[in-house]
Amino acid sequence: MYAPTEPLPGHAPARNPAELAAHIPAPLRECFAAQRAAFAMNRFPDRVERRGDLRALHRLLVDNRDALVDAVNRDFGCRSRFETLMTELLQGQEAARDAIRQLPRWMKQQKRALDITQYPLASAWVQPQPLGVVGIVVPWNFPIAMAVQPLIGALAAGNRAMVKMSENSAHLARLLQKLLPQYFAADKVSVFADQDAGPGQSLGPLFTQLPFNHLFFTGSPQTGRAVMANAAAHLTPVTLELGGKSPAIVAPDYPLPKAAERILWVKMLNAGQICTNVDYLFLPAGQEQAFIEHAQRIIARRYPDLLNGDYTAIIDQRQYDRLQAMLADAIAQGAQAVPLCPGQPGDAARRIMPPVALLNVHDGMQVMQREIFGPLLPILGYRNHDEVLQYINNRPHPLALYLFSDDKRLQQRTLQQTLSGGVTLNDTLLHAGQHHLPFGGVGASGMGHYHGREGFLTFSKLRPVFRQGPLRTVDFLQPPYAGLAGKVLDVMLWRNR
Repeated sequence: MYAPTEPLPGHAPARNPAELAAHIPAPLRECFAAQRAAFAMNRFPDRVERRGDLRALHRLLVDNRDALVDAVNRDFGCRSRFETLMTELLQGQEAARDAIRQLPRWMKQQKRALDITQYPLASAWVQPQPLGVVGIVVPWNFPIAMAVQPLIGALAAGNRAMVKMSENSAHLARLLQKLLPQYFAADKVSVFADQDAGPGQSLGPLFTQLPFNHLFFTGSPQTGRAVMANAAAHLTPVTLELGGKSPAIVAPDYPLPKAAERILWVKMLNAGQICTNVDYLFLPAGQEQAFIEHAQRIIARRYPDLLNGDYTAIIDQRQYDRLQAMLADAIAQGAQAVPLCPGQPGDAARRIMPPVALLNVHDGMQVMQREIFGPLLPILGYRNHDEVLQYINNRPHPLALYLFSDDKRLQQRTLQQTLSGGVTLNDTLLHAGQHHLPFGGVGASGMGHYHGREGFLTFSKLRPVFRQGPLRTVDFLQPPYAGLAGKVLDVMLWRNR
């Protein structure tokens, strides 16, 4: 046995919390201390207060719609106004209103059954209780939605929250810092910009070293590992929403034009910068060219001009260069690159990258090894469904899986023989937008869930409570065991044979 103060072999000892605090900027430390003190004064906000917080969050979105859209557009350089309204503001507003309606049911004590040794005079229930101060780390691809959705769960559960925005969301972060005091006290909700760390520094590693009662992170698997390591110093529980390579499968029975319509919708949305996007596509062998022809017609109809503001830019130069390097690597290794917007070269200066399909891909290419997070679509032909399932199962569990088939037995087989964060059948992405479905990854694509009730539960402690009755059944199970206790136990065992 090792003493509690001794590190296990091969593990560095956890850093002392006081030592961590010395490296954390004063605004973070002071905000955390203020929120923790405020929570200590009000450990169980009532339903009225929680609904008030959710209404304030809803008002923030409604009152400042144009300013929020403009800030996101400035951060991207070009972000479709329609897409920001639909995927971020509408989703956030609807989720907040739904939480307000559902809150009484979520907060209600859950009665639990008793085991035979306590029946019938005692009682038991589960009481959802707030955790305290939670940290939320927000990515850049849907910065409003990915701040608001976990915040809804945190506030509904009665917590206080510190929100750290991405380095690529500087305009939105500064706007939220300006607006938020009109709706929340700083000891209830505070927002931090990555630039708050100072020149040449990133706030993320410092933010995640705070001893939060729960830490919620959305981002890459690589950064997720670092976040988890920081949280381990305080045994802070974490929810990780990561990514991965999410496949789409078109079965032979499904109409190819309809599948193309629905796949291209998500592949073009936000220029493909979505963690649940189609990362590679399985088509029945021989249908690749037909799919590409459908795709080209669809995009020509939907995006006659990639520069008119409907199509979003790649977020920054580093991401643009990364995507161009992935494309060049695939071509150098023998992939056939087929423009899906022939005649539209995009605009490199504005980081407008046209969508490209990739044929003849193999596992040695970067596009088949890493999450793409952009408008590149590798296509693989297949001859039977078994090889598709084997390919998917030989790789880390994806965040999403999409199957296009009306064959219910094939649907059930695919669901039973694969594992992913979520699934949409005969469409893409839409499972992630349902407030009454949990959202979350598995394995390399994440851990934990949120959205709706699952978000409330993520930021709650389901506290079990047992209340003894006037008489105790266990009084009949006291020594000496050879007498009444033995007979009572024999009856209990007989009833559970």
